[in-house]
Amino acid sequence: MKEEIVNAQRVVRKYKDTVFRMLFNSKKELLTLYNALNDTEYTNEDELEIVTLENAVYMTFKNDVSCLLDMNIQLFEQQASINPNMPLRFLMYITRQLEKLVVKKNLYGSKLIELPNPRFFVFYNGKDEQPEVDELCLSSSYKHKTDEINLELKVLQLNINSGYNEEVKRKCPTLFQYMQYVNLVRDNLKDYSLEDAVPLAVDYCITHDILKDFLLANKAEVVSMSIFEFDEELYKKSIREEGYEDGYKNGIEKGIEKGIEKGLQQGREESRSIIEQKDGEIKQKDAEIERLKKQLSSKNI
Repeated sequence: MKEEIVNAQRVVRKYKDTVFRMLFNSKKELLTLYNALNDTEYTNEDELEIVTLENAVYMTFKNDVSCLLDMNIQLFEQQASINPNMPLRFLMYITRQLEKLVVKKNLYGSKLIELPNPRFFVFYNGKDEQPEVDELCLSSSYKHKTDEINLELKVLQLNINSGYNEEVKRKCPTLFQYMQYVNLVRDNLKDYSLEDAVPLAVDYCITHDILKDFLLANKAEVVSMSIFEFDEELYKKSIREEGYEDGYKNGIEKGIEKGIEKGLQQGREESRSIIEQKDGEIKQKDAEIERLKKQLSSKNI
């Protein structure tokens, strides 16, 4: 059982990620998304090739969706949280994509190897405020800033929450309906557990013709994946780690004015405060268990 939990945690992702990936693993839907983003009017699905990286081959290098069309390769990721490292992730993805495309080419020959034009998209639908369109650059990660940038990769982040990029969602109805599903789950979570919120959202969508055919064909899978992949414990762990990082970061910043040692001490205190707030209930339960152990021990039970 412990091994199963560990293995499950390794592949955990938010429920919205997997539904997005399933939805656009169809040439028909992916072609519509491609046209919406590129202002094109391709109609022949056979001209589009899905080239998504899969875990079975590339282990941790599994991206959401990738496609190749008319010597244009486009990679798509859906994110429910802000991730400034997306350019780096896309660099790793595209490197492996190009490796696959040129595997039979002569890299040492005198003939230039033609490569497809790449574009990178992030569809953001998290709760934190983000602009309608944002550009994320690999060069932002460089420790040393210089005027000359020899390696750059730009990612277009599109906010697909309600009220943002409505024209793109109008051109791609499946993307619009996907966000309807996401919002329904979010709304249901205000009053229900995840185990109840997801089936209720799925049933509502089917009844109201939202992703109806997709959900009818994949209902059990969507529900089970949605529940399984929303791992609350991993989420709590990530919050705790971020609490330590944020506390130390604040301490270092304040250390400039107050002295490094005082700043770090304040950072430690802020970290502890953040962790205590987020782990209050867990610590209370641990304390109750310890008290019970002592009682049992005193009674020689």
